[in-house]
Amino acid sequence: MTLSPALRGKNTALLIAGILMIATTLRVTFTGAAPLLEAIRTDYGLTTAQTGLLTTLPLLAFALVSPLAAPIARRYGMERSLFAAMLLICLGIAVRSLPSSFFLYSGTAIIGCGIALGNVLLPGLIKRDFSQHVAKLTGAYSLTMGAAAALGSALVVPLALHGFGWRGALFMLMAFPLLAFLIWLPQWRNTAQASLSTSRALHTRGIWRSALAWQVTLFLGINSLIYYVIIGWLPAILISQGYSESQAGSVHGLLQLATAAPGLLIPLVLHRFNDQRGIAAGVSLMCAMGTAGIWLMPGQAVLWTLLFGFGSGATMILGLTFIGLRASSAHQAAALSGMAQSVGYLLAACGPPLMGKIHDARGDWHIPLMVVAVLSLVMAVFGLCAGRDRAIATQ
Repeated sequence: MTLSPALRGKNTALLIAGILMIATTLRVTFTGAAPLLEAIRTDYGLTTAQTGLLTTLPLLAFALVSPLAAPIARRYGMERSLFAAMLLICLGIAVRSLPSSFFLYSGTAIIGCGIALGNVLLPGLIKRDFSQHVAKLTGAYSLTMGAAAALGSALVVPLALHGFGWRGALFMLMAFPLLAFLIWLPQWRNTAQASLSTSRALHTRGIWRSALAWQVTLFLGINSLIYYVIIGWLPAILISQGYSESQAGSVHGLLQLATAAPGLLIPLVLHRFNDQRGIAAGVSLMCAMGTAGIWLMPGQAVLWTLLFGFGSGATMILGLTFIGLRASSAHQAAALSGMAQSVGYLLAACGPPLMGKIHDARGDWHIPLMVVAVLSLVMAVFGLCAGRDRAIATQ
């Protein structure tokens, strides 16, 4: 592996281990609460809407904090900013586990702020230190993130049932950010200030005026919207189509595994192409076909769910890879990451409740599924644009 000058004097293996360990914290501390939502709702006497806020609140935090990540990294360095992200996640987990609904929501918001910093800064760090291997490292950390989320979801319910309770089970998730913090400690002294240009063109304001930046943003953002709609409502959709709760839950688990699978395949083929338009359009069409299949042929829901999950997971990896490939510097990558994830998570926060309201008004899931399928086609168009072998101008 050819390394950039920023890696001189570093232990490369330890750096990669730190990146991957940070990646484990960026989903599990958020999605790990999902299997326990019913227990939380019962314990605090929450309404369905109040319980749903525990899912929406982190997405709103992602949208609000993501644009701030690049300026924070420019001032304090990416390494120290990632330390701050891990500390925020640990603090949020501790606060969330305290016996009060106020602390439940406050801790969830703090966790969202920490995850937002990590989400934005990791692509910039990979761009800076592994500029020739963006796709491979992005695929590796996406796979690690998905695997950790699956592990966390599998562990929290047994922990809650065997003496820890739901608070103790969620508190145990602090093992992920604590371990990441310890592995990341050797990077504390390296702030790599030289890599963070102060040129106005690299600042966030310039990014928001770039057409290519908007194409990458909307490709990644639409995927966030449709993913959170499907991940949030798939069990309800399947139950309405005649599946039992256990069957719907199993298919929902397959969806999460399918979204992680492209981390093994996409990086192996992506480096062969300077132009990624065909791949971007192809995986977007997989999302459209999967959604249309669930709508029109629900008897084959497992097949359509796997198709959608693979397409959505591949789209996420492509979108994150585009951040590194289309940016001209590490700071510009961080700024583009902040823009893409801010817009994407704002869309994601709005998508599930909006589709839920459409369902309530219509009495079925046909319109929401049709909307997701159409959005997947729109995503393919932006993938054709974002996949061109171009870089955002630095002048």
